[in-house]
Amino acid sequence: MNQLKVYDHCGDGFTAVSNRFLDEYMPKANGEFVKIYLYLLRAAKLPGCSLSFSVIADTFDCTENDVERAVRYWSKQHLIRLDTDPDRQITSLTLLPFLSTQPEKTDSHTSSPADEITGKKEDTEHKIPLSPAQYTLTPDMVKELRQKEDVMQLLFIAEQYLGKTLSPSEISRILYFYQELHFSADLIEYLIEYCVSKGSKSIRYMEKVALAWAQAGITTVEMAKQETNTFHKEYFTVLKAFGISSRNPVDSEIRLIDHWRKDYGFSTDIILEACSRTVSQTGKASFQYADGILSSWYQKGVKTFSDIERLDADHRERREKRSARTSPVKSANKFNNFHQRDYNFSDLERQLLKK
Repeated sequence: MNQLKVYDHCGDGFTAVSNRFLDEYMPKANGEFVKIYLYLLRAAKLPGCSLSFSVIADTFDCTENDVERAVRYWSKQHLIRLDTDPDRQITSLTLLPFLSTQPEKTDSHTSSPADEITGKKEDTEHKIPLSPAQYTLTPDMVKELRQKEDVMQLLFIAEQYLGKTLSPSEISRILYFYQELHFSADLIEYLIEYCVSKGSKSIRYMEKVALAWAQAGITTVEMAKQETNTFHKEYFTVLKAFGISSRNPVDSEIRLIDHWRKDYGFSTDIILEACSRTVSQTGKASFQYADGILSSWYQKGVKTFSDIERLDADHRERREKRSARTSPVKSANKFNNFHQRDYNFSDLERQLLKK
């Protein structure tokens, strides 16, 4: 992992935590994600600060993947802006202000530290797209967009995939992807193809996938294919751990796997361990049972396999102590292990004298 440049647009001279962060964002976030955000907030105040994911991981005794998940989580919350290289590796991040949800603007005559490093001037305006519910198109705008050759071809291809004539609402959503999310016609075509291949022709489903891609910074078909391949790999790896190989994951299973990965922040290895224990203890694939295991681990602060081993050792110790308390007390005299007989020695003596 390359050195990570950290820039600050929140102010300088002190480390301040916004009340909006404390009131609105912190209660809903993973505790580890909160710690990493506060760490970055402090680091951004240091002149010329340069970090790496490995340094942050060492500081919090976690993995680099844990750090990257935290950074991407705050990016999705629009509290951090990420800059990536062509290989989608994060090269720098900028902490964004809480004062307004309006797009961040910078003076067109000044350059950011990133501009100085790369030697080129880029548009530093951070545009937060309108939500689909807020996005509206006038008839004139629709007419103008539909005159574009790539849009005309895109709408025609969409009708072929969906097998019907597009409704005005569906056209509006597709143009939202094009105009507001800045997806190319090729990327939107792949989006529709991908959703249909998964068995869904719902424009609402396409909208959810498109927003997820936009938040992940996906701008090309190649990046989208990489994302969908990762999607398949993550979910099908969990199904395989349960011994399921003959079907795709259903929505409820996808929601649980997303919950374990994104909300709990667990790595795939830890999730697979929970699946393995589920099968060994119940003899079947049970997402609910695995969820119980992972929820317990999350509540107990599990982040690595060593944490699981520590919990297992504590459990064995408690079980042995309970067993020791309930076991009967045995005498140290080994002869007491035999049944003790009661003899009347006077009767025995009389019987011997008569002989």
